[in-house]
Amino acid sequence: MSATTDTHLPALTESEDEAPRRSFYAQHETTIIGTISVICFLFFWEYAVAEKWVNALFTSSPLRIIKAGTAMVQEGTIWQDLATSGLEFGLGFGLATIVGVPLGILMGWYRRLNAVLEPFVNALYATPRIALLPLIVIWFGIDLGSKVAIVFLSTVFPILVNTMVGIRTVDRDFIKVARSFGASDRQLFTTVALPSTVPFLLTGLRLGLGHALIGIVVGEMYGATSGIGYMMAVAGATFQTDRVMVGIIIIAASGMIMTQMLKMIEMRFEKWRVDSRG
Repeated sequence: MSATTDTHLPALTESEDEAPRRSFYAQHETTIIGTISVICFLFFWEYAVAEKWVNALFTSSPLRIIKAGTAMVQEGTIWQDLATSGLEFGLGFGLATIVGVPLGILMGWYRRLNAVLEPFVNALYATPRIALLPLIVIWFGIDLGSKVAIVFLSTVFPILVNTMVGIRTVDRDFIKVARSFGASDRQLFTTVALPSTVPFLLTGLRLGLGHALIGIVVGEMYGATSGIGYMMAVAGATFQTDRVMVGIIIIAASGMIMTQMLKMIEMRFEKWRVDSRG
């Protein structure tokens, strides 16, 4: 009897151990596959440079980029550039959110206001921001003001347009039901309109995030004395590909981190949106 029990115990323990492993992989399959693909790409890139399949002057390599980034941190030159670009991003993106969200709500809610402002919004939205750079530099100079203006103009329209679309797509049946129960305008807005707009608003913020990072780099390359874009422009002009790649990685990593943060916020608000409608 005891021998039979002993023979079955290892199999039971093994199956119990394998189940968590399978569930962990299933839950993180996309992340695991993505990480492996990135690691393989980096190894291939380094090997291709080491074997001289490609010229390191044009492509650099992972090890060279790490060495350049480490040297920039030790020199302390990178911190001022990060602080400058971070300040420009924070002010421009924050101002665009403060202006774009309320204005998008008002344009989506009030038809006459939308009729007045829509031609100007469409014209500015369709105009490439880089075409406005000479005017912005003339108006604000090459200091902080011009970079904040570029980031603001690059960011405000995706936020505004998505918020406006979100307000316009509110289900009219929900509005009729709320009105039939005597809901005030404030209650109608907070319990029906705003929860329905949250996914569009967060999508606008995510789109605006990418535009803001582009605006920082373009603005600093056009005219600046510090910042990540300025550092990349100087490094590119002197064929320091490693430092250019460091700047690209900083911008890309910042965008990925902030996008992930917005996704987490979106998941939190999704529950609130459902509860508000319920």
